[in-house]
Amino acid sequence: MALHEIPLERHALHGHFSRDLAPILTVESGDSIAFACLNSGWRTAEHEVFPDRDEELDAGHALIGPVQVRGARSGQVLEVSIDELRVGAGGVTQAGGFETPLNERLGVEGGETVTLLWSLDADSATGRSDAGHVVSLQPFLGVVGMPPAEPGIHSTAPPRRCGGNIDCKELVPGTKLFLPIAVDGALLSAGDGHAAQGDGEVSQLAIEAPMERAVLTLFVHDDLRLEWPIAWTPEAWLTFGFDEDLDEAAAIAIDGMLDLLGREHGLERREALALASVVVDLRVTQLVNGSRGIHARIAHDALR
Repeated sequence: MALHEIPLERHALHGHFSRDLAPILTVESGDSIAFACLNSGWRTAEHEVFPDRDEELDAGHALIGPVQVRGARSGQVLEVSIDELRVGAGGVTQAGGFETPLNERLGVEGGETVTLLWSLDADSATGRSDAGHVVSLQPFLGVVGMPPAEPGIHSTAPPRRCGGNIDCKELVPGTKLFLPIAVDGALLSAGDGHAAQGDGEVSQLAIEAPMERAVLTLFVHDDLRLEWPIAWTPEAWLTFGFDEDLDEAAAIAIDGMLDLLGREHGLERREALALASVVVDLRVTQLVNGSRGIHARIAHDALR
């Protein structure tokens, strides 16, 4: 097992998913990658825009990668162990002043955009806005994923079966994300640092922040079959569902939870559904990425 340091340089950055993107690095299953990343809008902690951005190919989140995993094949599962995340010194949150269905419903699509600039202290895990708000930090990467099997350029905005812009605040250090691999080599990319976010990400932005350092360890599994992402945290299992329709996203997440309860506890689907109604929580991961997100959560000690 090796640790590969990826420099924050132009060749390591991109703003779209594609199976045709050349990998910046090839690693073995069990290797780790370490990197710094910009915020989602290609800005540094000082809110400066990274130069040499291609308006078409870099229209999405600033992502590090893609990283090829030797021997990974379509149909297998990539485990992404989130080992370390250290947020940068500054972040930004905005709300209102632009059109989204939720902004229109709330009557805030017009007028000026409110911008909060944050000073972030990774050591004390606190953030202070320029308006004097103080919040606790819980850093995570909003985007961890791989390209879909279809050729061409794919937006970084929606989450997909193979991951992407999941925006789940529970994917903090110590968690493991399991993603279905859609293309040979896996071609993992990551970025979109968030210093803190509420479930739903209702303004469309969290505290968007660069990461000073992120460390991920990658494992390929040939003995696990997944249709959608799942995650293990120290407190719970999570299963994810993504769809333009929130009801369908919930159904996908519940279906994944029934499969998980079958694998982990040997439960038949109807019995699993009955127990899920008692011990599984549904949470709105995010409402703002085109494909809405739901995650189903079962605590490790829920079934005693």
